[in-house]
Amino acid sequence: MPSRFLLLAFCFGFETLARSRATGLSRLTARISEPGNMGQAMLNDEIRLKVGLGDRSYAIIIRDGLLTGVGADLADLGSARRYAVVADDRVAGLFATALLAGLKQAGVRVELLTFPHGETSKNMTTISQLASDLARLGWDRGDGLIALGGGVSGDITGFLASIYMRGIPFVQVPTTLLAQVDSSVGGKTGVDIPEGKNLLGSFYQPRRVYIDPGVLASLPPHEMRNGLAEVIKYGVIYDGDFFGQLKQRRESILARDRQALATVIARCCAIKAEVVAADEREADSRRILNFGHTLGHAVEAASDYTLAHGAAVAIGMATVAEIAVAKGLWSREDAENLRGLIEAYGLPTQVPPELDRQRIKAYLKTDKKCVVGRPFFVLPLAIGKVTISDEVDERLIDQALAG
Repeated sequence: MPSRFLLLAFCFGFETLARSRATGLSRLTARISEPGNMGQAMLNDEIRLKVGLGDRSYAIIIRDGLLTGVGADLADLGSARRYAVVADDRVAGLFATALLAGLKQAGVRVELLTFPHGETSKNMTTISQLASDLARLGWDRGDGLIALGGGVSGDITGFLASIYMRGIPFVQVPTTLLAQVDSSVGGKTGVDIPEGKNLLGSFYQPRRVYIDPGVLASLPPHEMRNGLAEVIKYGVIYDGDFFGQLKQRRESILARDRQALATVIARCCAIKAEVVAADEREADSRRILNFGHTLGHAVEAASDYTLAHGAAVAIGMATVAEIAVAKGLWSREDAENLRGLIEAYGLPTQVPPELDRQRIKAYLKTDKKCVVGRPFFVLPLAIGKVTISDEVDERLIDQALAG
């Protein structure tokens, strides 16, 4: 029988999370962790969240200016003797100098490895080249990696860490909004192959996630929008009040007000930490995080990765919303509400007309979440409430892709 089950927004769990899963959290963290609460974080506050995974638990640290302070905490953490910072060539030019200076000042031995920027570098060739660099440097199991950059850097570095000498420690230093609110947390790593996105990968958790909202000041506008697609996702799948606050505070968020961004990032990370702690390997409830991604990844791949990931996810969310309306699962009003918020943040909602619909459907069937060739979709029931189902007729997919 097709698998189909209902997932409610876990609106009751966050104060408990702050008390039971994250020792030593400040009252500020507890407030931000409450449903719908975007908090009142001050720029000098340090927010600490915990991803509760037993002896593999780790902290997410959020603080303005943290980039230069990573070294002090990493030296205390003691996960490795020395570290290699892995970054693409663009990110290295922007942030590596400040990070390396802080690491060296704290007495952390460090090297810098780079690769060409872009999704097209997320492949086994890059992994092999970086692994060879590590081997030539004499890297062993006592050494570690630092992922500096966006989702591509995090995926590559995490996957490399998981397979080099069968596993070495790594930490995340995300520099894009998308990576800060989503991809740096949860341990998903991987690379692409011609047949699809992230089809080679592993679940491999970092030892720390260091988030500095201040680095977003230099983020290009289109990269900022990419991250906002993931932010909107959390409101739909988990917290309707948060969705409403994203509407109310749109101007300050788009203006990159650091206080607004810090609290948005903290809210998203609190949600993801809770979901990952409950279902690390995506056997059940973690699948709600794929809202918009099943179709989005197919659209992204069909564009030969000329379409940015966040834009593809935004299109995926809007398209799946239409499928949910057609199935009678949620209202036209909610679908328009979602579409309006996506567009208000400058993101697309329509599949580009030049993309081959049959090619998109072919990528759908190779999605890593397919079972017996049937893709699973996260379908909204209300703002803050979703269901997961493989009961989506091809006719409905065709209608939604047609726009």
